[in-house]
Amino acid sequence: MNVKYAVIFERCPSNWAAYVPDLPGCMTTGRTLDETKLNIREAIQGHLATLRQFGDPVPEPSSLAGEVEITTAA
Repeated sequence: MNVKYAVIFERCPSNWAAYVPDLPGCMTTGRTLDETKLNIREAIQGHLATLRQFGDPVPEPSSLAGEVEITTAA
């Protein structure tokens, strides 16, 4: 079964960070955005495996990520 979790990516001064709103504590970093994308995929898989191992419920994806464009004042 495939599911999609929303992931938030944040650019930091010297790397990237990512976290999953629907999976509290599921986060990672990487030197590049591509590395961070790979790392968060592994983090999600590990997080879900740990939940299952301990008999905890696996949260269904419920968050959405999107962009909102605005015009800034000059």
